Amino acid sequence: IRRRDVHLYNLHPVRVAAGGRGPASVEPEQFCGGGRDALFVAAGCKVEAFTVVALLELVITNSKCDLTSFSGDYLVAIEEKNKATFLRAYVNWRSKKTENSRVCIRMVGHNVEAPFRETFRDQMSIVEMPLSEAPLCISCCPVKGDLLVGCTNKLVLFSLKYQIIDEEFSVLDFERSLIVHIDCISPVEISFCVGYVAVMSDLEVLILKLESDPKNGERVNHHSHKTHTPVKHTEEGTGNKTSQLETDDFVICQKPMELLGEKSEQSGLLVTLESTGWADESTKYSHVQHLLYRRFTPDISFYSPSDEIKLHSLHLLPIYHTGSLTSDGKNLSQEKELLSLFCFFSLPHVGYLYMVVKSVELMSIYQYPEKSQQAVLTPQFLHVITSNNLQCFTVRCSAAAAREEDPYMDTTLKACPPVSLDVCALRIQLFIGLKAICHFKNHIILLTKAEPEAVPERKESPKRLLSRKDTSVKNRIPPAVEAGWNLYIVNTVSPMQLYKEMVDYSNTYKTIKTQSCIHLLSEAHLLVRAALMDAGQLEPGEKAELLEAFKESCGHLGDCYSRLDTQHSHLALPYYKMSGLTMAEVLARVDWAVDSEPQKYEKGLIFYINHSLYENLDEELSEELAAKVVQMFHVTEPKQLPHVLCSPSMKNINPLTALSYLNKLDTYGFASILVTLTKAAVALKMGNLDMYRDEMKSYSEMKLACGFILEPRLLIQQRKGQMVPTQLAAHLREMQPGLLVAAVLGLQKNNKIGIEEADSFFKMLCDQDEDMIPQLLVDFWEAQLVACLPDVVLQELCFKLTSQYIWRLSKRQPPDTTPLQTSEDLINACSHFGLIYPWVDVLISSDSLADKNYKEDLSKLQSLICGPSFDIASIIPFLEPLSEDTVAGLSVHVLCRTRLREYEQCLDTLLERCPQAVIPYANHELKEENRTLWWKKLLPELCQRIKCGGEKYQLYLTSLKEVLSIVAVELELRDFLNVLPEDGTAAFFLPYLLYCSRKKSLT
Repeated sequence: IRRRDVHLYNLHPVRVAAGGRGPASVEPEQFCGGGRDALFVAAGCKVEAFTVVALLELVITNSKCDLTSFSGDYLVAIEEKNKATFLRAYVNWRSKKTENSRVCIRMVGHNVEAPFRETFRDQMSIVEMPLSEAPLCISCCPVKGDLLVGCTNKLVLFSLKYQIIDEEFSVLDFERSLIVHIDCISPVEISFCVGYVAVMSDLEVLILKLESDPKNGERVNHHSHKTHTPVKHTEEGTGNKTSQLETDDFVICQKPMELLGEKSEQSGLLVTLESTGWADESTKYSHVQHLLYRRFTPDISFYSPSDEIKLHSLHLLPIYHTGSLTSDGKNLSQEKELLSLFCFFSLPHVGYLYMVVKSVELMSIYQYPEKSQQAVLTPQFLHVITSNNLQCFTVRCSAAAAREEDPYMDTTLKACPPVSLDVCALRIQLFIGLKAICHFKNHIILLTKAEPEAVPERKESPKRLLSRKDTSVKNRIPPAVEAGWNLYIVNTVSPMQLYKEMVDYSNTYKTIKTQSCIHLLSEAHLLVRAALMDAGQLEPGEKAELLEAFKESCGHLGDCYSRLDTQHSHLALPYYKMSGLTMAEVLARVDWAVDSEPQKYEKGLIFYINHSLYENLDEELSEELAAKVVQMFHVTEPKQLPHVLCSPSMKNINPLTALSYLNKLDTYGFASILVTLTKAAVALKMGNLDMYRDEMKSYSEMKLACGFILEPRLLIQQRKGQMVPTQLAAHLREMQPGLLVAAVLGLQKNNKIGIEEADSFFKMLCDQDEDMIPQLLVDFWEAQLVACLPDVVLQELCFKLTSQYIWRLSKRQPPDTTPLQTSEDLINACSHFGLIYPWVDVLISSDSLADKNYKEDLSKLQSLICGPSFDIASIIPFLEPLSEDTVAGLSVHVLCRTRLREYEQCLDTLLERCPQAVIPYANHELKEENRTLWWKKLLPELCQRIKCGGEKYQLYLTSLKEVLSIVAVELELRDFLNVLPEDGTAAFFLPYLLYCSRKKSLT
């Protein structure tokens, strides 16, 4: 039932498990949970410790007792006796067998020597904690066990320590390590958790964070030891005026205030840290950070005495890292690390829940239908008691913590109900005379006291009731009547049982399709999530059951968001993903209409199916489901039909069905290149080659290549994590390889496919061995160079091409298909392919290359080496397979040495292997600073080889004449004479000498 944005669900979060008088004969005054298995109850002059299997009694001779405990390892009590107040910690209490058992009493810091090991092992110890002021309240850290004691205007921190007696035995001890001075505040309640401190007075709440010194240069929010602002002086002045003006008929109240984060320093409270111990550097607090300050003003609208309008029930609730929930239900981490922290406090009619880690913000406000007396906050519920009712509210701590734990929350991968979800009040349980409440594991402990009817002595006016000086109403109680009390242990219903009740109850909304269904299922989801985060309370079997319920709840929420037309319909996708349901299972949950009736598909379902089809899930829908999906998109989003049909999940779709829906798109005006390509792919699947050719002729190859960019899955699909070429891609390889290369190049240019993926695609498409590189892939590499793609590593691409050219030349291996581009095409179209040096043509003309493709590979390799972009040094180690014994190999080796400026070595090689190429080589390479090689290297070498004669004598002689002609022009007569051989024939050199002598006069 929804009334004024408050949802009240008639569920049963609690059930009475045990009740009646406890074993003590005196009325309980205080009780607290002991963590693992202990419940402490203070009654009269003793404290009873209840465990799972036994009942122990701790004798405390006091008249008043306040309790706190840490995991059952120790119990701390504030005791009063003879107007003196003591602070005592009871440790090793489990060893106390009887009431008269011996007890060891020691002071804080007392060293326990090894000889006393056996004594300490078998008896309880009482640790006295002396304080300069009377303790008012106490709190222990649920994580580390440190104890915080509240006194007037200060807090005292006792660090928990373990004195190791030997390898088998250690003794608990405390050390007073820090005093936090807070002026102008007298704590009524305090709460402490891993450095976070919450302090509450009657109408003020202050939250602080104690920080250690920064380590290793880490940056922390630095605050001075003292924090003080001028606001305090103003308020002090207000306080003085208040004391003067205050009378029995007037109450002067300060205005309410809420300061969050750094602004809370403006509260005017003076906070000072005083270090008193030798704590470790890792736990030594030296800075304080203000997180929250809130001040309330009594609400006089209730006409209640001002003393009754006070804050109560201060709690700091930690939630720990549990590890992100994986698909198989396992946790990634089991370490107990603080994830988030929440603070709760309450006025009589309204409660406040804040999140205080990373950011400080108000999460929830709880409005109570009756005046509350006390409340306890748990990770799953907020339990509140009034005079006669136990009320239970839902909390949003798990929703906030989930976002802190998982960075992928609120994405297409994962989701969680929002923190802003309306708070729900669950079933109200009737108890007469409720006085106190405590939470212990999965139990709620209640103290009830049936008071006899009170008769007021006289009626007070509203003004008198608001007086701060005397607000008590004196009641007359018949002395003969005694109040009866009961201590109840109430078991909270297991999360699984309550979850099932919520799901069953939500079925009443299933056919109505309302927001209440989403709200209720969100509550069930958060209930399970909170239980999983509180994993320390779970048994292994319970955890597995909760994980299954978690997935089931995600499925229910996915159903809601997929069927309801809400602004959050997109949440169907992450919830279905978290549920582990397959697409077929999700579609099976849809209520399909009869063929004769029009079907309305909500956008949440369409959003989920569309994304799932795009994500290339390894799931193939049946022919029937595939037809329903196509029909669904035909009705809602016809433009998406080509994309839907290209999904691998739609492999089993009947081609005729697909073609019929595609043909309808033309009549709707959706004809495009993408529709044409999809129809061509369907026609190819049907084996209708005529229809295929007709469709492919509709557009030019350039436009068709652009069409593939719109839908890459026409060519490439992902199946089981591997890339699989489509039937259309295989057909294009045979019939239109140029279009295929252009299409994949377009995909890469538009970041639709990566470099390595493209290479793998062509290898799989050509079905070659891993060591074999298909020509189509070489064509693609060449096209990449021509296109000059910015994301391509140029040197890596050049290396791929040269390696393949060298391998083919060395193996005399022709390409498996005809290359798409010749060397001339590449030179004309790409600047990375340079013009081949003219002397190379002279060199290779001496060898007849019968294989045209072999000659093309050589020309491409030579052109790439002659280009300006290639790093020659990187290819030298890979030239070994290409022998210099062949003219092709010789030309490549000489080209590489020339690019490396090894001219003398190249001249020696050419003189030996191909003298006719020496002069063309020298004319092209020996210029500028290398021109001296004409007479220093080439002239002496030719003269020497002519002397030796041989079959190449005539070639050397011709070359020598060419060299002499060049040298005669370059050198002066004296220099020319110096470079001529001394044993040469004068008649041979005379014409060149005469030309050199007359050169100057001719000039």
